[in-house]
Amino acid sequence: MSMSDPIADMLTRIRNANMAGHTSVSMPSSKMKIAIANILKDEGYIEDYFVTQEEGKPQASLQVKLKYIGERRTRRSVLTGVERVSKPGRRIYAGKREIPWVLSGMGISIVSTPKGVMSDRRARRLGVGGEIICKVW
Repeated sequence: MSMSDPIADMLTRIRNANMAGHTSVSMPSSKMKIAIANILKDEGYIEDYFVTQEEGKPQASLQVKLKYIGERRTRRSVLTGVERVSKPGRRIYAGKREIPWVLSGMGISIVSTPKGVMSDRRARRLGVGGEIICKVW
């Protein structure tokens, strides 16, 4: 089955697993999803991610380990919100000066630039703009 927005599917799977309190979530892998997972790991929103290729399956699988704080009963998720910004029906682009701040700098935007997929802070530092993929806080 073809999917019209695989990035939104990835973010929804992470959001749902996070709300259900799961320790990990699995999804089909792609270069863009791996880049987003790498940014989430570097920024401290997820614990880790792995790409696995199972025998007999044509596509690799991306396994994301979610990150929580506290003991079992008082456990809280590090990731409190994820929102898709640019969608296939409506692409949202921003120049280097128009990249939005998420919660006054407490969250991040993930931006697809000519220099690769990166966080909003890194895009501002490098002086590049691009497509705003999602907001994470």
